[in-house]
Amino acid sequence: MFLEDPLAVPWPVVDYLAEQLGIGDASQVKKYAVRAQTAYDHAWVIRDAYGYHTFDDRDSWTGRQLTRQFRTLLHGRAWTHAEGPVALFEQSVAWLRRHRMLLPGVTVLERLVGSVRERADVRMYAVVAKQVRRADPELPGALSGLLVVPEGSRVSELEKLRQAPKRTSGTEMVRALQRVDNLAGFGRRPLSRAHDPTWVSTTMSWSMP
Repeated sequence: MFLEDPLAVPWPVVDYLAEQLGIGDASQVKKYAVRAQTAYDHAWVIRDAYGYHTFDDRDSWTGRQLTRQFRTLLHGRAWTHAEGPVALFEQSVAWLRRHRMLLPGVTVLERLVGSVRERADVRMYAVVAKQVRRADPELPGALSGLLVVPEGSRVSELEKLRQAPKRTSGTEMVRALQRVDNLAGFGRRPLSRAHDPTWVSTTMSWSMP
């Protein structure tokens, strides 16, 4: 990436480079910013010399291919990995660096990662809902009922099922067995998981303590 202000670096760095280049007066570097276009011209020269591409580059065949590969990577990881936004963001930065693409602004990449994860979530919900209806037409209604907070209770039935036993005792063992029995009540027929690679990791994280 290139700094918006090429002089926004620690002054000891400027002194060190001036010494290496044999420049006696390091303050001359301030003249570099007099013509704004100079920094852009030099950035383009550096980019072309070392084979870098701008993010979402549509001006070259290689740039278009890299952009397509990058978006494919994002959608693939969002669909097949139970990763949070931070992990997916870091994976994106690492991929862009490996493929010599200049990093975009942080907010640009954040919005892209967020939109990709949202699309993957919507796709996953649609697949799960379809499989649930195929397994048992009455099951979606029963599952939706878990979100209702019964009268006189402070939490929904779903929240109760999510709360695993925390102590080792006879009472907690009875509670654990009752929880297993309640969960088993929704497994009347096995759902097809062939189209949802995140099913195993998602259901395990939901049901395990």
